[in-house]
Amino acid sequence: MITVTSTARTSTTGERADLLESLAKHRYFLRYTVRDLTDEQATQRTTASELCLGGLLKHVSDVERVWADFIVRGTDAVRGGPADGTGTGTDNRQKEFTLRDDETLADVLDRYARVAHRTDEIVASLPDLDISHPLPKAPWFEPGSRWSARRVLLHIIGETAQHAGHADIIREALDGSKSMG
Repeated sequence: MITVTSTARTSTTGERADLLESLAKHRYFLRYTVRDLTDEQATQRTTASELCLGGLLKHVSDVERVWADFIVRGTDAVRGGPADGTGTGTDNRQKEFTLRDDETLADVLDRYARVAHRTDEIVASLPDLDISHPLPKAPWFEPGSRWSARRVLLHIIGETAQHAGHADIIREALDGSKSMG
């Protein structure tokens, strides 16, 4: 297990700074996409899928939290969570991508900010980005595979960027606003 200490982001340099800057950019686009929305708008579906803007934010936050936990704790951190798929049956998957009646867009944005801050602190405090853990058993992971902290961070960046694009499409269909184009 890795001990996470508080380290100012300004102290990161080189590769870490580049990776965190890339992740920050994609987080910004995702958050910017939901600017000025009501809770009702954040729950509206504008495509054939179950996706809504609040649900996408919730999903990205959950995935980042689980994978950041993986960097620190290893395989046990991702068992049963969104990162390995084992805890996401049809009912859970729908809940993962929607806002519940007791959730607000502001709550989800606040949670995402806390998750982002924690991830940044973990990355800044790691002794080495080559620290790795075995991946959980899942059909989409090669048996015996390991991911380094670097690889996990790249996965979080990719996930955030992909869903920021989804969010941009949903927002444009919702009210014509664009975030990235």
